[in-house]
Amino acid sequence: MSYIQSYGATEVVTGSCHIIRLKSGRNIMIDCGMFQGEVEHRNYEPFGFDPSKIDVLLITHAHLDHVGRIPLLVKEGFKGRIVTLKSTMDLAEVVLLDSANLMEEEFRTRYRKAQRRGEEDSVRKPLYTVADVEDIFNLPIEYVKYGRKVEILKGVFVTFFNAGHILDSAIIEVDLKREKKRLVFSGDLGNRNDIVMPNPDILKSADVLYIESTYGDRNHKSLKDSVEEFKKVILETLLEGGNVVIPSFAIERTQEILCLLKRMYKQRELPECKIFIDSPMAIRATRLYREYYEELSKECRKFLMEDGEVFDFPFLEYTLKVEDSKKINGVNGCIIIAGSGMCNGGRILHHFKHRLWNPKNSILFVGYQAKGTLGRAIVDGERWVRIYNEEIKIRAKIYTINGFSAHADQRELIEWMSGFERLNHIYLVHGERDKQLVFKKAIKEKMNKKAHIVSFKEKIYI
Repeated sequence: MSYIQSYGATEVVTGSCHIIRLKSGRNIMIDCGMFQGEVEHRNYEPFGFDPSKIDVLLITHAHLDHVGRIPLLVKEGFKGRIVTLKSTMDLAEVVLLDSANLMEEEFRTRYRKAQRRGEEDSVRKPLYTVADVEDIFNLPIEYVKYGRKVEILKGVFVTFFNAGHILDSAIIEVDLKREKKRLVFSGDLGNRNDIVMPNPDILKSADVLYIESTYGDRNHKSLKDSVEEFKKVILETLLEGGNVVIPSFAIERTQEILCLLKRMYKQRELPECKIFIDSPMAIRATRLYREYYEELSKECRKFLMEDGEVFDFPFLEYTLKVEDSKKINGVNGCIIIAGSGMCNGGRILHHFKHRLWNPKNSILFVGYQAKGTLGRAIVDGERWVRIYNEEIKIRAKIYTINGFSAHADQRELIEWMSGFERLNHIYLVHGERDKQLVFKKAIKEKMNKKAHIVSFKEKIYI
């Protein structure tokens, strides 16, 4: 009998990795993401399956928690076919090369320090290297388009639909002819109020639905209220002579903030100030958003028609080089958008070191912060943090605006599921357990349906 097993994103948000094990002996994987936050150590544990036995890898989208272990998968024997959208693979290349470079740089730094102590053998090697990332692109890759059914194995058909989460993110529908079953994997479903992306597609039927539950316990603030709060924080901080520091995910959130700032500029609501995009990965990702502009929201396409440019306007600087990034230290009354989004690495740490201690500055969180990350610690009220081996007192004002989330909230998740004309079994993944319990109860109360919280390696028979 065919079944599904999950090797990540079970009772946690990160590490998405699901395998459909067919009765025929063939195996289809959906995503192979990196664990982040307090479960990061799991990246160095064995997969729990043989990568060489995976026949096809389907990719929902290019966030690190969905693609971050693909180089390791290939390194350990995966030689199958990858099926996804072209833009997703382009973004994945940017994300994975950035990840590999960071890991290699961290390894070199730790190795040098360990050498001075004569302990170089104790330094853990990178999970993968740039060369491992490049090996992915030597595999057969099949690019699909939304709404077109493709046969990936004999009697197995897949259709990708728009998930509205990031550029060309996908809901994946898997039709098993022999079993006469339809499986749907939601991937990450987008917020219906997203400034950059269109709304998620509505599907008609599923025998089995694996749905994300990141915000299954709550509803976001309205976008209108979130935008007003965003404007208020920026205007008040700049008026006081402070700087606004925005930790931001390179993909989607940075582009959304840029669209919002451009809207403020066009409506003459933005004071003249320097705005820095200080993230090489975000800069490269923004280039791809420009390239695939037809997939963006109506507002973004309108900017393009009016100005010939979606993500550019006066005062905005893209700082690709390290030297240019360091020069930002001498600028006051500016807006700094930097990664990483959860503040566990990247140039945001450099800006925190120089800005967190100053009460004139504001730190504006506009994205999810996983347990165990520096961002989560700050959001949860820590008053001291350690950055580059230095204790920093947090005196800057801390703001969190959840309305910009690229994830659907509880109301939107239930509305999306309610659009199915036939929905037999619901399985919850990609969420912290306490939030999943709340979501499970809401599904029962509002849809009169049972939902099951998937556990690690649990067999879900189709």
